[in-house]
Order: sequence, then structure tokens, then C-alpha cells
Amino acid sequence: MAAQVISNSGHDEMIHDAGLDYYGRRLATCSSDKTIKIFEIEGETHRLIETLKGHEGAVWCVAWAHPKFGTILASSSYDGKVLIWREQHQNATSPVAGGAWTKVFDFSLHTASVNMVSWAPHESGCLLACASSDGHVSVLEFRDNSWTHQIFHAHGMGVNSISWAPAAAPGSLISSNPGPGQQRRFVTGGSDNLLKIWDYNPETKTYNNTQTLEGHSDWVRDVAWSPSVLSKSYIASASQDKTVRIWTSDASNPGQWTSQQLEFDTVLWRVSWSPSGNILAVSGGDNKVSLWKENLKGQWEKVKDIEE
Repeated sequence: MAAQVISNSGHDEMIHDAGLDYYGRRLATCSSDKTIKIFEIEGETHRLIETLKGHEGAVWCVAWAHPKFGTILASSSYDGKVLIWREQHQNATSPVAGGAWTKVFDFSLHTASVNMVSWAPHESGCLLACASSDGHVSVLEFRDNSWTHQIFHAHGMGVNSISWAPAAAPGSLISSNPGPGQQRRFVTGGSDNLLKIWDYNPETKTYNNTQTLEGHSDWVRDVAWSPSVLSKSYIASASQDKTVRIWTSDASNPGQWTSQQLEFDTVLWRVSWSPSGNILAVSGGDNKVSLWKENLKGQWEKVKDIEE
């Protein structure tokens, strides 16, 4: 597969995140220059179609919502804000023609940098979870044409990352008596070296910390819940302690998590699962990416190093 390089991004400073939309036709990038840029991708070509301005600090993260909610992009920044942007189509018959982008929600209750934003699986609704250095997590929800929010304390020294569980519980697709169906759960990684799992309680309408996973000896920089819903749940965590841990829980005993540790020579920044959830990509301070897969004995093996 040939790589398409966008060298003329138009950003004046470092780019911190980039994300393709659901269809792979739009790319959003964000930078220390406080802007977000939207590119249209067509085959081998790309063109800048919009620059979004509104943040007052470096923009760390951009995330596209599922298209069933419209063309919606969330961004989070060092300025403590989460902004929601929406493209209003001028011409209903031709959505590709593009439209005008507007800021539809400005969430500024966090008192420090918002490091990551993540949309829930679309089956659960239009929900955005946000992780902040102020130690809090917020969950924004768009329903009945308006935005509501919850905000709660999660990690004492700051929250670095957040990732939603798949909407279907593990084993429910292959089980003769499927469980309750849509679950709202996510995992957070903090500067207290911990991972915490949060479950939504529909009666109290709150998110409760139902599990704390200990093992890392330094900041947890990233967490990623695998999209796989076969028989097990997998969570990967990347840490400043130069390890990745892969936490596994079996559908037969959902409260029990065990972890395997992968060791590296460098601090680790990001972990990311393939769409089927069977391959894990890991990137760290040496600017290399490695791919890992579970073998039949249940051990994780490196299958590839990707280097420029």
C-alpha cells in the first residue's frame, strides 16, 4: 500500500493528531498553531477545504462522530475547551459539495488541558467522552437537538486518555442467551499510573468506577479498548514506564482482568487496534510503530516493525 504524504499541511507548528472520517473522504488535522484543518481526499490528491479557528491553545485531539449524526467533528485543547463543529450542507442533493462549518457547542467547564476526546459506539447515542489534566472526565450527549453534559472526578493527577468499550458485551454475539445488549462503558488512563473502568447506571444516570487496573509504574499515556466482541474483552495500555499491557477479561468472568506485559526500550505514547480487534499497533518515543498479535497459546508476539 502506497503512503500518501501531505507535506503542505498549511499548519504553522507541530501537528498533534489527524483523523479520517467514516468514509475516508475527509481528513482533519490539529496543531499547536491553535487551528484545525479539513482536507478533502480524492484518490491520490487532497485539497484544504476549511480552517477552523476557535481554540486559544494547542489543539491535541480531533475526532469525527458517526455520520448518522451528521458531519460533526470534536476537538480538544490545552485551553481546557472541547469544541464541537458541524458542517451545514448548502445543497441537500450533493453532500460531497461541502458546506459551511460552524461551531455548534463550546464546552469549557474543564480547568486544565483536555487531552483526548472519544465518541461512543454510535449504537449508544451521540456521546463524547473527554479526558482532562484537571483530573476530571466529562461526557457530552447530543439528544433532542441539544447538548447536555456530566462531569466527574476520575484520576487524582490528571486523565491522559479514554476509550469506549464496544456497544455489545463480549460473547453476546455468539451466546444462546444474549445479555442486556447496549452497554455504556469506557476505560480511562491516568497520571496516577492506573486504568479505571466506568459503567453507566441508567437508574442514577451516572458513570461509576467499577474496576481499577493496577500494574504500570508510571503515567498511563494511552488506553484502547478492542472492538472485538467474540468471547473476551481486551484493553491495551501504553505507559511512560516503557511497557504496554494487554488486559484480558473472559465473558464467563467479566470482573476478572489479567494482564500481559510487552517491554520496549522507549516510553510509549499510543496504542491502537485494527478494526477487527486482532492486531495492536504500538508507537513510542523512538518514532517507530510495531504490530502485535495474540498467538494460539494466548501470548502476544510482534508481527511487524514499521519504519520510514
